[in-house]
Amino acid sequence: MTEITTRTVEYPADGLTMVGHLALPAGADRRPGVLLGPEGMGLSDVERSRADALAELGYVTLAFDLHGGRYLSDPEAMLARCMPLLSSPDRMRGIGHAALDVLRAEPRTDPDWIAAVGYGTGGAVGLELGRDGVDLRAIGTVNALTTGRPGEAARIRCPVWAGVGSEDPIMPPAQRSAFTAEMQEAGVDWRLVVYGGALHAFHHPPVDHPVVPGVGYHARHAQRAWRDVVDLLAECLTTTS
Repeated sequence: MTEITTRTVEYPADGLTMVGHLALPAGADRRPGVLLGPEGMGLSDVERSRADALAELGYVTLAFDLHGGRYLSDPEAMLARCMPLLSSPDRMRGIGHAALDVLRAEPRTDPDWIAAVGYGTGGAVGLELGRDGVDLRAIGTVNALTTGRPGEAARIRCPVWAGVGSEDPIMPPAQRSAFTAEMQEAGVDWRLVVYGGALHAFHHPPVDHPVVPGVGYHARHAQRAWRDVVDLLAECLTTTS
């Protein structure tokens, strides 16, 4: 295992003081960067450990915050925060740009080689950065088949990979079709992987608090989705020296 270093970073976004987790690979050279977004509950040790794992693979990774340092374990509180956010592309872009500025400002980050990877609400933030024309090398999402404002997907300049569970009631077939139609019409280099039998947030280990209906962990597909994300980064991010 490669030695990495981590630190907490605070920055303003969406009227809040966000608290992110920055993970740096060993060494002193510039490396490709990954912006890592959490599910709607917010930043937790799950995303922090994923950021650390990506740093071990050589990527400067910022696991960004959605809720000003809070983890929303109560489903009603989470929905009350996330539903208005998901209906406001400009707010999502503001959260994404603020985190991206932090990642780009890190001296170890090669600002020309950055990808966005996100889960649920965090994945929607990454997609909105793409729709805003941000120069990313890849966008990877799980459980985030959101569609944007008409015509804005044409601004996406990189490959888009999306994963979803076949039994996800929050991302049903009609939403999958709308997302893929948007990507296709915009001429995006897109891929969609449907994981058979999986529910929403299938990638997230079980939690000890209530969740919204339709959420469930699927260990095998969680491993597969992680490998798919790693493969996407390997394909689209050049290793610098």
